[in-house]
Amino acid sequence: MEGEGTAQITYDVLCDANQPTIEARSIRPVTWDEWITLPIRPHDNAVHTVRGQIRVPTVIVAVNFARVPKKRPKLSAKTIRERDGNRCQYTGVMLRPDEGSLDHVLPRSRGGRDTWENLVWSSKDVNALKANRLPHEAGLRLLKQPRAPRELPASAFIRNAHNVADWHLFVKE
Repeated sequence: MEGEGTAQITYDVLCDANQPTIEARSIRPVTWDEWITLPIRPHDNAVHTVRGQIRVPTVIVAVNFARVPKKRPKLSAKTIRERDGNRCQYTGVMLRPDEGSLDHVLPRSRGGRDTWENLVWSSKDVNALKANRLPHEAGLRLLKQPRAPRELPASAFIRNAHNVADWHLFVKE
């Protein structure tokens, strides 16, 4: 990394004991040359090298990232329910998770597939009534046509599962 001493590689979170939460004013860019001299705090992880220990950063900010990768949420009952706002797509009734189920608009028995455009959240009673029929054959009508959600930046799917305090400024909970 010689010759790259001015590259901003990470953010150092500067907290004191009287400041329990991290705020934007408590972080600052740190160069590599400065980073390798930072002391190892009790809660830090460290890499042992021939020249000594180096603190493992908890946040690394890419300052020159040309193309942000995008991805679509995974197809699952939970994401269909979230897309449909917890509402039965035939009656409009708000449902608790245990009151609804996935419904194939074009039933699988008729060649329907597991796709964003063919799955809706439906009341279990309505789904049983519809059975293996098309909505119009069962006297039902969709409130809105099911669509795939738009692609989002991959960073939208990052979760702070281990509750790393330094991440709270960067990751939505």
